Amino acid sequence: MSALFTPLSIRGTTFRNRLWVAPLCQYSVDKQDGVPIDWHLVHLGGFALGGAGLVMTEATAVNPVGRISPQDTGIWNDEQQESWARIVRFIRSQGAVAGIQLAHAGRKGSTWLHWDPREGTVPVEDGGWEPVAPSAIAFGDYATPRSLETSELAGIVEDFAAAARRSLDAGFELLEIHAAHGYLLHEFLSPLSNVRDDQYGGSLENRARLLLEIVRAVRAEAGDEVPILVRFSATDWAEDGWDAEQTGVVAGWAAEAGADLFDISTGGLVSGTRIPLSPGYQVPFAEHVKDASSAPVSAVGLITTAQQAEEIVASGRADAVMMGREMMRDPHFAWRAAHELGVQLDYYPPQYWRAKFR
Repeated sequence: MSALFTPLSIRGTTFRNRLWVAPLCQYSVDKQDGVPIDWHLVHLGGFALGGAGLVMTEATAVNPVGRISPQDTGIWNDEQQESWARIVRFIRSQGAVAGIQLAHAGRKGSTWLHWDPREGTVPVEDGGWEPVAPSAIAFGDYATPRSLETSELAGIVEDFAAAARRSLDAGFELLEIHAAHGYLLHEFLSPLSNVRDDQYGGSLENRARLLLEIVRAVRAEAGDEVPILVRFSATDWAEDGWDAEQTGVVAGWAAEAGADLFDISTGGLVSGTRIPLSPGYQVPFAEHVKDASSAPVSAVGLITTAQQAEEIVASGRADAVMMGREMMRDPHFAWRAAHELGVQLDYYPPQYWRAKFR
């Protein structure tokens, strides 16, 4: 029996396997209105057809200034919700769980597309906006963000809660709160980007306050049956920054507040940081958070083969694996992984039976 292809149940949701699609930003909303398009249907639908257990959306903004780029998706209005509902229906029709990553880009918002030769912050006259952050500290050469007033933070909590409600109404079965990769909630967590002197800055309890308020608010909308994940960057890879020990502590608090599983990545807060890349290099961080929080975790980062993914889950170091680039290279990766591990799947689409591995 393969550990990777053993179903996993969290609250009222059962995943057919532990091979999950990581959030993958597509920067494809050409109208800049946050509404997902046919590209997102085909992109995400292909993973569901290909056998993944969970298909997660890209970072989906809870309000307009929460987008990474003007071409990002959102979930703050009816038109966006209705377009997501169409995509969710197809994902679920193929037997995968449909999950959405709720996000706010913070100081890394209003940026040019990754393939645009221009770099940094998009000016307001070109469709950009003034980024916001816990403190007026820029990310690298990006524009200096505006420090959020204490009175504004309740509104951000409300935006996450409203986005959660819209997501559930669109049919999503899982909600992930994005607190990683140098975006707003990670900015609040790290002492390198949060130098506030109010109740949201200073001590670890204060820096974690906004995230925990959001977890509680999202749980209140989700009820008892819907899984809630939190994505953490477990380290800033920088001296005196956010680290694995703090991540483990805050994950424990987030579990008490209503989170069910922690999706563990690293980095993204400090520009120009050198990260020691190697296959599965972030798995030890996932294992640490699992031990520290006594909660299930997923691992991500240079996981590219069936055997590697199987070992990570079978060893108990993580309860699921998130795959990104390898899934983009092969949206039917689950079929190939099952063949290599000697697993007979019963969820091949009948239209593709003639292509089954023999």
